[in-house]
Amino acid sequence: MTSTLLLLPRDGLRHLTSANAGSSGSIKFKRSEPDDLVLISFIHTAMAGFHLTLEPKSHPMNSGLPGGEGFWFRVPVELHGWWYEITRRGDHVGVPFDEFAKRLPKRLIDPGAIGYFVLTYAPDADKPPYDETPVSRLVAWRVTRTGVFGASVAVEPEITGITQLHPYWPVADLSAVTVMVVGVGSIGGAAATALAGYGLGRLLLVDPDRLMWHNLVRHVLPRRYAGKYKVDALRDHLADQRGDTEITAFRYDVVDNADRIRGLLDETSIILCCADGVAPRRTTSHLARRAHTPAILACILADGGIGEVIRLRPWPDHGCLLCRRQALADGGTLDPEPALEAGYGTGTLHRPMTAVGSDLFLVGDLAAKVTISTALEAAGNFVHRLPGEHLTVGLQARRGWTGPFDLGYTGNIRWTPATPPRTDCPTCSQP
Repeated sequence: MTSTLLLLPRDGLRHLTSANAGSSGSIKFKRSEPDDLVLISFIHTAMAGFHLTLEPKSHPMNSGLPGGEGFWFRVPVELHGWWYEITRRGDHVGVPFDEFAKRLPKRLIDPGAIGYFVLTYAPDADKPPYDETPVSRLVAWRVTRTGVFGASVAVEPEITGITQLHPYWPVADLSAVTVMVVGVGSIGGAAATALAGYGLGRLLLVDPDRLMWHNLVRHVLPRRYAGKYKVDALRDHLADQRGDTEITAFRYDVVDNADRIRGLLDETSIILCCADGVAPRRTTSHLARRAHTPAILACILADGGIGEVIRLRPWPDHGCLLCRRQALADGGTLDPEPALEAGYGTGTLHRPMTAVGSDLFLVGDLAAKVTISTALEAAGNFVHRLPGEHLTVGLQARRGWTGPFDLGYTGNIRWTPATPPRTDCPTCSQP
C-alpha cells in the first residue's frame, strides 16, 4: 500500500456519491507533510461546494495549512482494478499521465511541477461481479508530470465508538448502566478509563483532590493536567477518547460529603470505590448497603504485593465490608483494617504509595471488569459471571500471609465466596 493517506470526512462521501453530484468536480485539501497525510477539506459537485471537517472539531488536520487543489471523477470500475494492481507493487510504481488522463470523463490539466490529487468514484465496485473482489468504490491518485501513482484514501465512518462492536458486545445493556467511581487516583483513574472503554452509559467521578506532580508517575493523566482537580481532568481527558460515555465530575469527599453521595445513589447502578485509606471504603460499603446498591472495592495490600477487589452485593446472605473483614479476623487471617484514620500511604494494610503505577492500573482494570460483569449479570447476561466475590492477585511474591492472601507467587489469583452478615452489624442490620 502507498505511504500517502487522504482522509475524507463522512459528509464528503455523501456529497460525492449523491445522485445529483454529477460526474466530476474539484476538491481542496490540507496537508501534514511530516505524516504524509492529506485532508479533503472542500468538495465541489454539480450541486454546490461543501466545506468538510473531521470529528472531533479539535482534530489537528482541521486547522492545518492549505495543501492545494485537485479533482474528483465518477469512473468505470475497471480503472480501480488498475489502481489495485499498481499499488500492490509499491509507492514508486505508476502509470503514464496520458494513459491515465484518457480514461477519465474530462480532460486533466497539466499537473505542473507540484502535482495534485485526484479522487475517483466507481459506483459499480460493490455490485456483481466485482462485489467479491478487493476493488474499492473510492480510490485516490497522485498526479505528476512523471506519472500517476496510487494513494490511499480512508473515509470517516458514519458510526464510530463502542456501537461498532454491536452485536458482539452487549452495547445496549451497558449503555443503561451508571457507575459511580469514588476516588480517581491511580487505581480509580485506570478503572474509569477501562469502564469508558467497555461502553458504559454514564460515569459519576467523585474525588476532592487535585492532580499533583508526585501523582503523575502512577496516574493515567498526563502532565498537562497537573494542578487541576482530578475529576475534572479525567472527565475532559476521557471525553475526547470515549465519547459514548457521559461523564459527570463531583469534587466530593465520600466521608465528609456522605449526605451528597447518598443523594447520587438513586441514579447509580453500581458504586466502585478506589479511594485511598480505610474510611472511604467503610463509608462506601455502608452507603451502598443502605441504598441497596452493589459496591466494588479495590485496593493494594502488603506494601504493593497484593491486589484486592471485593464485590459487595446487598443480598441477605452477603455481608458488608466490616462483616467480611471480621470473618477473616475470626479465622486468624487478617486484622479487620485497624488503621482507620491512617494518612495517605501509611498504615498496616492499605499502603498505595508503595506500589508501582502499572500494578495499580492492573488492579484498576480488574476492578472495572468486576464492575462490568456485575452489571451484565444483573441484566441477565451470565456469559460474564464471576467465580466468586473476593479477588486477590499476586503483584509480588509475598510470604507469610494466610487465607485468600496466601498467593505465594506473582501472577497467582484467588477467588473466594462472600461471607454472611453478622447479627450485630450496624450496616447490614435493618435501620
